[in-house]
Amino acid sequence: MRAAVYRRFGAPEVVRVEEVRTPVPRRDEVLIRVRASTVSTADYRARTRVVPKGLAVPVALSLGVFRPRRRILGMDVAGVVEAVGPGVRSYAPGDEVIAMLGARFGGHAQYVCVRAKAAIAPKPRNMTFAEAVAVVFGGVAAQSFLDRTAIHAGTTVLVNGASGAVGTAAIQLAKQLGANVTAVSSSGNHDLVRALGADRVTDYETTDFTTQNRTYDVIMDCVGNAPFDRVSRSLSTNGTLLLVIADLKSILGARTSHSTGKLISVAAGKYTSEALQRLVVHAELGRLRPVIDRTYGLSDIQQAHRYVEAGHKKGTVVLELP
Repeated sequence: MRAAVYRRFGAPEVVRVEEVRTPVPRRDEVLIRVRASTVSTADYRARTRVVPKGLAVPVALSLGVFRPRRRILGMDVAGVVEAVGPGVRSYAPGDEVIAMLGARFGGHAQYVCVRAKAAIAPKPRNMTFAEAVAVVFGGVAAQSFLDRTAIHAGTTVLVNGASGAVGTAAIQLAKQLGANVTAVSSSGNHDLVRALGADRVTDYETTDFTTQNRTYDVIMDCVGNAPFDRVSRSLSTNGTLLLVIADLKSILGARTSHSTGKLISVAAGKYTSEALQRLVVHAELGRLRPVIDRTYGLSDIQQAHRYVEAGHKKGTVVLELP
């Protein structure tokens, strides 16, 4: 099969399309013929090992010290079940599915094996493969973080980095729960985040949301520049700070502040088939729409990495496979 492979860490040029062995499903595994994946910020960080402050050593131990342990990137897929291993009864060849691979990666290839009991679910029936995969990475991450706090009608939520894959999903999911959402993005993305449901928008290029004398019940930071020390005064009493991207200091300090009662959370929940199935319901009911910035073919994988690394993508960059 063809796959985008990287054998060393570095610039986009280290990723090359090669012929590699097609995986064979083992017991309780499903072999998916991949029709679409995404090139995400997580792929960029894995390729370069450019990570938040203090995490270089643990990330190196996870990804590989001298060379990548897992040579095919891609944290999500949408495709068709090609074959199933012994013991699999929940899926059959021909089923259209989505899957969240997470830190196992492997999505930037024509085939990938996934455990049948892992984060895999039927593809939304009203979406193409490209549209379906565009809701997986951002949707499951946003949903997992929002699940860590109580959101109901009238809850005030601020999403910092609202135009990215996680941010665009967070706006839509928070609105479904009845929240009043403020989106922080560049002025060029204000129309997008309003269309997704944001009640208010703040241009981070001209305004610091922490100086606006407003408080929020929930602040979700999808950028990595809103630690507790900076935003604590912008959190309401017993408010929650959800750090999608966090440095070592924030991770070690993630807890409920005994002096203020405010919660700092940096951990997403476990990716499960149930979590994906919830996204599928939202997608099929029109409550969660995909935001696709650009689409690339596998042969243009280096170009896709360059675009994501530039840091200006809106929603998701999709990789379509032949």
